[in-house]
Amino acid sequence: MSAQEQRPIGTGFDASSDVVDVLDGVDLTGKTALVTGGSSGLGAESVKALAAAGARVIAPVRRPGSAPTAEEVEEVSGLDLGDLDTVARAAEHIAEITSNVNIVITAAGVMATPLRRVGPGWEGQLAVNHLGHFALLARLYPLLAAQGARVVTYSSSAHHASGIRWDDPHFLRGYDKWKAYGQSKTATSLFAVGLDARGRGDGVRAFTVHPGKILTGLQRDVPHAEQVAMGWVDEQGKFIGEGFKTWSQGAATGLWAATAGELEGQGGLFLEDCDVAAVLESGGAMTGGVEPYAVDHAGAEKLWRISAAITATDLPG
Repeated sequence: MSAQEQRPIGTGFDASSDVVDVLDGVDLTGKTALVTGGSSGLGAESVKALAAAGARVIAPVRRPGSAPTAEEVEEVSGLDLGDLDTVARAAEHIAEITSNVNIVITAAGVMATPLRRVGPGWEGQLAVNHLGHFALLARLYPLLAAQGARVVTYSSSAHHASGIRWDDPHFLRGYDKWKAYGQSKTATSLFAVGLDARGRGDGVRAFTVHPGKILTGLQRDVPHAEQVAMGWVDEQGKFIGEGFKTWSQGAATGLWAATAGELEGQGGLFLEDCDVAAVLESGGAMTGGVEPYAVDHAGAEKLWRISAAITATDLPG
């Protein structure tokens, strides 16, 4: 990725575009897609849209029977991204039912949770949003490389809140749920940069997306009073947020990233509103664009080495 590539290209889509718009005329017959988080929200929207476009969709989920039901959808239950043993079992199951994966969308995640320690004491949001996906895709890499997959990770405007806390990534010295969420979303972006750098020789290209503001089950850990204070809902719980997208609009950027011909031969880019995002010259507010630290190659390489070491997984070879 160069600074020249990380800039809007004028796709004709915008924040109002939905899954029907971006997949119009797209035929995914014969393609296999893998979508985490497919039991609800944007993940479920993505599963249904990919299946409707003709793809065979594999949906790893935690609870049996929670993925959308369709002939083209195969559920793999028991995946807990905060538990690397279940990640290994899910990867083994997936490798048993397919020899290749053409599209990956990592829509599973958590947001602004109370402090939760998983594994050997990892901060829970970093573990679920980044480390679990890192370990899963590292184990599945031979399937991605078989035909050259397009990988899409989910970041957020929350990445503006925090880069990687290299000296204390697991918040051992005081926990802030929003900074922890922001760090995890920076990590998902850097993961795409690192995976793209390693995978392009095998035809594996990776992108990360900010889907926009959408109210889904992702906000389940944000107390009602806090949602009221932020203007998302009123006192009765009725949605009143401005500038929010529908689920279909929210899933559109990820599906565009997974299928767009305009992105052929590119990778390692941060996308929003179905286009390439601009790099911000200075950070601060959680608005549009991408922070330089979230698409930094040196940062991606450093995070990759740390993630590989602590999860004991890496790409083969």
